[in-house]
Amino acid sequence: LIMSPAMWKWTCLVSHLLLSTTVSPLGRQQPLHPKRPFITFTGDQAEGNFNHLVVDERTGQIYLGAVNRIYKLSSDLKVLVTHQTGPDEDNPKCYPPRIVQTCNEPLTPTNNINKMLLIDYKENRLIACGSLYQGICKLLRLDDLFKLGEPFHKKEHYLSGVNESGSVFGVIVSYSNMDDKLFIATAVDGKPEYFPTISSRKLTKNSEADGMFAYVFHDEFVASMIKIPSDTFTIIPDFDIYYIYGFSSGNFVYFLTLQPEMISPPGSTTKEQVYTSKLVRLCKEDTAFNSYVEVPIGCEKNGVEYRLLQAAYLSKAGAILARSLGVGPEDDILFTVFSKGQKRKMKSLDESALCIFVLKKINDRIKDRLQSCYRGEGTLDLAWLKVKDIPCSSALLTIDDNFCGLDMNAPLGVSSMVRGLPIFTEDGDRMTSVIAYVYKNHSLAFVGTKSGKLKK
Repeated sequence: LIMSPAMWKWTCLVSHLLLSTTVSPLGRQQPLHPKRPFITFTGDQAEGNFNHLVVDERTGQIYLGAVNRIYKLSSDLKVLVTHQTGPDEDNPKCYPPRIVQTCNEPLTPTNNINKMLLIDYKENRLIACGSLYQGICKLLRLDDLFKLGEPFHKKEHYLSGVNESGSVFGVIVSYSNMDDKLFIATAVDGKPEYFPTISSRKLTKNSEADGMFAYVFHDEFVASMIKIPSDTFTIIPDFDIYYIYGFSSGNFVYFLTLQPEMISPPGSTTKEQVYTSKLVRLCKEDTAFNSYVEVPIGCEKNGVEYRLLQAAYLSKAGAILARSLGVGPEDDILFTVFSKGQKRKMKSLDESALCIFVLKKINDRIKDRLQSCYRGEGTLDLAWLKVKDIPCSSALLTIDDNFCGLDMNAPLGVSSMVRGLPIFTEDGDRMTSVIAYVYKNHSLAFVGTKSGKLKK
């Protein structure tokens, strides 16, 4: 896979934003060339932080989600157009928002923090979701950021009540002959009655259509969503699922998550709360979410456990890495960054590891688990969703690589952790982001660190 011009501009942009030193193969820091120019863009300081960035792979133009603004930049970081998204009168306790019905809570000028930014290539529009009004989204024309639509009349239009910029992740599944789907995953901040933690929504061609963001399927008993049961909060009062990354591959959509759970340490009679990183998988065509499976993932090197997921990126193996892993050069590889331990979600330790997973091997583990459960072995092993242990039920059927579940033995958890292959560790400057690509058969990864350095 040779880098396209747009991908190169994206990589250059990341370099412009993060690069301060590079690391040689021997680990020695090399000084930057003093005369090399770096292009930068600085927004209005009064507006607050940048939250999200996407690059149009066709033009190299950049869309930047910030507090109260969306910027469109040229590939050399010149402002082409801006769109204001806030502030506005709001109160996070208003549900539905005051734009739908009168709210008795006091309204105050409130910033709009960009929580999700996605390019819908098929309809040439930008999906920009913010923190105002319980998380409604604007659909903006890519060319000039003209507002095409802002659906807010139905409860399905409020995607998330969380105000943090890293709380929502979306994956678009595109079709040639029908409307696309948007898989939305979000932290719920203690409001499971309002917000599903994961759902699939309709992306209608008409940005003002009544069905925009409606659930792909919804009747009295079944819907295209997963909700966190209220019983879960009696066991873990601050329970939530934090979505770090998402992507589609083959027939599936995947999300990488961080979530709390209660465990009994060896030799202890009491339970303690830790955080576990898990991969969640769903079939693209599963409207009832019977295919929901989650599997714990982590990394270990020299006896040190790295279990707190910080970032991830999907790439291809490339010929050289593929040979060493025993897979094909076009096989999907997950590059992941974990920090040490399991206990400190908010204050992760600085020790971190870059690890790789072969997606096919994770899918093989999931298939093995599905096959054993449909033989009636074990329980569903999904403590947060099924608070009581529910035995697997036996059924005579063939489970292949693309099996999408039935209304039994679902949703399902895998109990044994899939371990990644550690390829680099950093003890002092925690790794916080990663992208990767293949160049002339070599797999290259760029890792951003807590202090703002970029390692290649």
